[in-house]
Amino acid sequence: MTEQYQPKLIKPDAQWREQLNDLEYRVLRQSGTEAPFTGEYTDTETEGVYECRGCGAELFRSNQKFHSHCGWPSFFAPLAEERVRYIEDRSLPGRPRVEVRCANCDGHLGHVFEGEGYDTPTDLRYCINSVSMRLRPTT
Repeated sequence: MTEQYQPKLIKPDAQWREQLNDLEYRVLRQSGTEAPFTGEYTDTETEGVYECRGCGAELFRSNQKFHSHCGWPSFFAPLAEERVRYIEDRSLPGRPRVEVRCANCDGHLGHVFEGEGYDTPTDLRYCINSVSMRLRPTT
């Protein structure tokens, strides 16, 4: 029998609604997506660590970010595999995807795609919503 996933950080829905603005709530708690090319971090090159906007868990480093020109920040790997979790997403008919969520608070981050021909060390593209993260600069 498969064990049920339980996030480390659990908050009542009312507390999430207080903490997050409408777009943050829609993306992080309801698996929404921000519009392409509108996110705060789509083109940023600031050095630092990207943290979950819901709980502050460190998720990605700026040196794992690359320009994919897809409309959302793209990374080739998470900071560490245990920082994220993956869920099969069949919400788009005929186009199965893999959803990426914060392993700490279970907030929706985006999706990961494989084999798209990007010149990255992993051949993966983590397509992450800017609104689901906060950049903590290191410079």
